[in-house]
Amino acid sequence: MNKILLFSTLFTLFGCTENEIARNYGGTETIILDKNVRLVNATWKESNLWIITKKDSSSPSTYYFKEKSNWGLQEGQIIIIEK
Repeated sequence: MNKILLFSTLFTLFGCTENEIARNYGGTETIILDKNVRLVNATWKESNLWIITKKDSSSPSTYYFKEKSNWGLQEGQIIIIEK
């Protein structure tokens, strides 16, 4: 029984991508965009994060997308850094 629990826990932890952990379990994911690429918008489609960018040489910025959950538990964060 202990082996099954251990296997299930390890499978869950290692089977999740960084954005799934950030979205479902309150983790943080950092995304670094290429040089001269600027963020336009970001949105979730099921468990996938879609990022709209454009080529631009304006000053780079850092964006923080923070989840505000109803109960204040497991709030995730996505950090998008422009170069």
